[in-house]
Amino acid sequence: MENQLTKLNIFSVKGVQMRTFHITWLMFFVCFFGWFGLAPLMPTIRTELHLTKGQVGNIIIASVSATIIARLIIGKLCDTWGPRKTAIRLLLIGSLPVFFVGLAHDYTTFLLFRLAIGIIGASFVITQFHTSMMFAPQLKGTANAVTGGWGNLGGGVTNMVMPLIFAAIVGFGYTKAEAWRYAMIVPGVMMLIIAYLYYKYTKDTPNGNYDETGYTQGKSTKTDWSVLADWRIWALTMAYAMCFGMEITFDNVASLHFVDSFHLSQSQAGFWAGIFGFMNLFARALGGIVSDRVGRKFGMRGKGLLLAGVLLFEGFGLILFAQSGTLLAAIVSMLSFALFLKMANGATYGIVPFVNTKNVGLVSGIVGAGGNFGGMLFGFLFKSNSITYVQAFTYIGYTVIAVSLVVFVTRFYKQAVPSTETDPVIAGSIA
Repeated sequence: MENQLTKLNIFSVKGVQMRTFHITWLMFFVCFFGWFGLAPLMPTIRTELHLTKGQVGNIIIASVSATIIARLIIGKLCDTWGPRKTAIRLLLIGSLPVFFVGLAHDYTTFLLFRLAIGIIGASFVITQFHTSMMFAPQLKGTANAVTGGWGNLGGGVTNMVMPLIFAAIVGFGYTKAEAWRYAMIVPGVMMLIIAYLYYKYTKDTPNGNYDETGYTQGKSTKTDWSVLADWRIWALTMAYAMCFGMEITFDNVASLHFVDSFHLSQSQAGFWAGIFGFMNLFARALGGIVSDRVGRKFGMRGKGLLLAGVLLFEGFGLILFAQSGTLLAAIVSMLSFALFLKMANGATYGIVPFVNTKNVGLVSGIVGAGGNFGGMLFGFLFKSNSITYVQAFTYIGYTVIAVSLVVFVTRFYKQAVPSTETDPVIAGSIA
């Protein structure tokens, strides 16, 4: 790929590469805002719709389940349509359930809308794919981690902002039952604005769109499912299930946990849950930056060891959070495991672009879907009437530690180094 950037200047919007960089993370940010906009309002929604713990658990599971299939599909569409067309269509279609979730007036309809909203979580795959197209191999981990992290920041912002929007609407004289419905119009409008920006200011590659450059000519349109035989992809999928899967689970349950365990108000709980998300401002980027630097010095083996290490510390931090008896202890331990969790997110996608350079979109989709699959499985723990939230966090912590050991023994270097005639930079960077 010609004209890929070798330097990342986050304060620049010069050139299609940096315009795409900023618009694609902003797209994921807005989608994350819409995806989890309902989470900090769940204490109100739970009361209004008379939801049981099991029903809340089903809603948590639904919110991440649709994304599993959507990420697999979106990854392939990025390879064939290009990230630009894929993003625009996802934003336009995904905005519909965000706008219309306010029509739900019982458990079943709310569950179905929550399921439909989940498709916009696939925007992450577009962000990672599009960023990979714009930056040189030695910078992909860093650039992917920054765009992914700043996009994930939407989870923190929505936990803080949506209760404020809700309160403002109530202040205008609307009931709480009306306020949460009107509040969801905000992320819906934001998605439409980003769709326009994506159409106006981005390109599929540094050299132009797919249909302008003929980028896909000669590439098979048939999905290369042979990648599923590669164990490294499954190791990365499990790793992402443990970090991003836990992140979206925590985004869903944090407000409820702080309200129920520490008797905070909805706004207070949303603030502390938002702090967890705000760690994405730097922590995911840190994971990608360190991954790139370790990779330059120790190769793919170093990248794998880094990922195993941050997962290990995430697991221990989760266990400490589960055992916290005071709000202060819970916040400190939450910030600790959040740091390593989000670094693990960045470190995972510091490896993904190099596993199979011919199917970057598909591999990104598979690993990304693994994150949501983990979130779905974790949701069953929080749904159970026989397992408390404290026990659920503890079980997840031990599982994360186990997966870190799997990643530790996995060798991520290429079995066959690509020809230096066709791909010299990548060949040198993954040896």
